[in-house]
Amino acid sequence: MGTILIKNAKVVNEGRIAQQEVLIQGEKIVAVESKITNFPLETKIIDGTGKYLLPGVIDDQVHFREPGLTHKADIETESRAAVAGGITSFIEMPNTVPQATTQELLEDKFKIAAKSSYANYSFMFGGTNDNLEELLKTDPKNVAAIKLFLGSSTGNMLVDNEAVLEQIFSSTKMLIAVHCEDETTIKNNLAMTKLIHGEDIPMELHPQIRSEEACYLSSSKAIKLAKKTGARLHVFHLSTAKETNLFTNKIPLEEKQITAEVCIHHLWFDDRDYAKKGALIKWNPAVKTKEDKEALWKALLDDRLDVIATDHAPHTLDEKLQVYTKSASGGPLVQHALLAMLAAVDQGKITLEKMVEKMCHNPAKIFKIEDRGFIQPGYFADLVLVDTHKPQTVTKENILYKCGWSPFEGTTFNATVTQTFVNGNLIYDQGKFNDQIKGKRLIFNRV
Repeated sequence: MGTILIKNAKVVNEGRIAQQEVLIQGEKIVAVESKITNFPLETKIIDGTGKYLLPGVIDDQVHFREPGLTHKADIETESRAAVAGGITSFIEMPNTVPQATTQELLEDKFKIAAKSSYANYSFMFGGTNDNLEELLKTDPKNVAAIKLFLGSSTGNMLVDNEAVLEQIFSSTKMLIAVHCEDETTIKNNLAMTKLIHGEDIPMELHPQIRSEEACYLSSSKAIKLAKKTGARLHVFHLSTAKETNLFTNKIPLEEKQITAEVCIHHLWFDDRDYAKKGALIKWNPAVKTKEDKEALWKALLDDRLDVIATDHAPHTLDEKLQVYTKSASGGPLVQHALLAMLAAVDQGKITLEKMVEKMCHNPAKIFKIEDRGFIQPGYFADLVLVDTHKPQTVTKENILYKCGWSPFEGTTFNATVTQTFVNGNLIYDQGKFNDQIKGKRLIFNRV
């Protein structure tokens, strides 16, 4: 591992864009200056002329399907797609097979990632109705968070015992990340809809079954419990206008005890897209109305919502293209998430600086990730060079996901990720991968 100097790029960091040079030695950034003249003779020079240099994206919610569901995806394939899309660190969910609901099973996932992940990684411990003792063994410096499914769970991961929920919220100082949808409301909505349509429910009714009320009931309940117990709560994938009013922008992010995430698909698609995309945009929570999408954008920009993530959740096309009641919910996004947000920058929906705040800086702050998320001396050199004047069209031939499809297929983005650095290593370079070097386990600055 040597020295790399990135020259002539426009560096986007901490609310400003400036023409700067970045010097990397080993794994870390050692200098960020307008002109760097003192560097070793053997330094590798990378010319960033005409490009933006961003901190590597930190995706706080992915499902990479390993172990147990590797016909859909695995840590190697999806982390490879992630670094091609400018994501240098990810936090993965516990609903694999087996589920990561014991410390031993959780560590098994870390061992897999150490051998196969192109990006930096952490995993969440999965809470259930009956594993509190095991949950409390979770090491806050080495594990990203506790994940609770308050709806839409797999296996036994639906935490629906209110006494257990309060006990978990009261007992751990770990960040608790939650999926919020009220299961009773959804079941009632589904039963009523099946009386009319049977199993073959029109896909555009998905947001009426997994409704605004189902989301709001669950998320408001979680927030009420967090306020009662003082728990540190992070609410995943907000999808409704109504829910955005549960969150505040009155205090700095660092002081928030309750934070929230919005995902790419809820910012990009709305219910008008079901006619064309059908099951390919079936997610839980559902993609909802144009008005919901606009409200999510508003809350993101005014800082009620703190993070942009993917909820990357691949399934095979066979699993997706079933009748409604059998069609799997979720889709692959890590390769194209940054490109989609750069398109939003082009459209004037968000500034480049704000995008970097929500995709790079804020995840690092919320999870207290050690020395990542910023372009600063002393930080790990997780960096992305993007050419915003190099269009690319998403086709089956250039999709890197193991499942082989994307909801963005046929979309032309104006930008291209040209290089991705992970821990100072050039892992992705204009379509070519360094397969010899793997990412590192994320460490967290917590007591």
